[in-house]
Amino acid sequence: MNAPSRPSHSVRTVLGDLDPAELGVCDAHDHLFLRSPRLPGEELDDPAAAEAVLRGFAAAGGRAFVQWTPAGMWRRADALPGLSRATGVHLVAATGLHQAVHYDPAELDRRYEGLAGFFTAELTTGLRGAPEGVRAGLIKVAGDYHGLDPHTRRVMAAAAEAHHATGAPIAVHHELGTAAPDVLDLLCERHGVPPERVVLGHLNRFPDLRLHRELAARGAFVALDGPSRANHATDHHLFDTVAALVEAGHGGQLLLGGDTTTRTARSAPGPTHLLTALAPRLARAFGPEVPHGILTANPARAFAVEWRG
Repeated sequence: MNAPSRPSHSVRTVLGDLDPAELGVCDAHDHLFLRSPRLPGEELDDPAAAEAVLRGFAAAGGRAFVQWTPAGMWRRADALPGLSRATGVHLVAATGLHQAVHYDPAELDRRYEGLAGFFTAELTTGLRGAPEGVRAGLIKVAGDYHGLDPHTRRVMAAAAEAHHATGAPIAVHHELGTAAPDVLDLLCERHGVPPERVVLGHLNRFPDLRLHRELAARGAFVALDGPSRANHATDHHLFDTVAALVEAGHGGQLLLGGDTTTRTARSAPGPTHLLTALAPRLARAFGPEVPHGILTANPARAFAVEWRG
């Protein structure tokens, strides 16, 4: 008897590679742990609180959670496997680097040496600080406000190199939703990353629907995130953004995430809100196939790759 065939593409979770058909309902951009000198007193550093978030998400029907916290920002790679086992939620962890302002300058100078190799090792061998065999499933990078500085360009060049070595998806923080065309020009046109391997985050914070259609037409995934951020253009622009992209034929590229980055925000609507509030509204507005695509089918394609290396 022949052994069952394995899928050519898989989602790399902290507990191993997963058939994308098993990923389930997914929060495609969020954080369980995060520390930054830019956010004093707002650290996400409590494993019990992280477990409570995942249990609430699972109780609402959530099955997968993609943490975009990159290296050097206290992502707690050591805690993620246990949290996944305890809650039954698939966790995808990130390698990569954020904007320079989130790091000590001396630390950045040390990290620049062999950066692409570091990203590649975390994707293929194991996350630094994690139990043996726990690997990252994506590369997190960040743009700047309406532009890309030298740090950003250096990190994105390393991310592209690591992508070519591994196949890993690249997820991008866009400061207030800006500079996405610059990012695609750099990653895809200059460094040869296929656009379908790029996830553009925070675009709903810059609600230019024509620009969103242009970016989606280039082939990238579009992450609409941050319903817990009351001071950003999030929920109140979400439906116009979804309608514009669905009507333009890009519904298959849409993702949703909670993107909770501070202790204060954790007390506001987060991952569970995606499933208990936004998904039903999306179903009423567009039909049930749209939230199913955004929360289940699209993440399975965005984060599943044919891994190399």
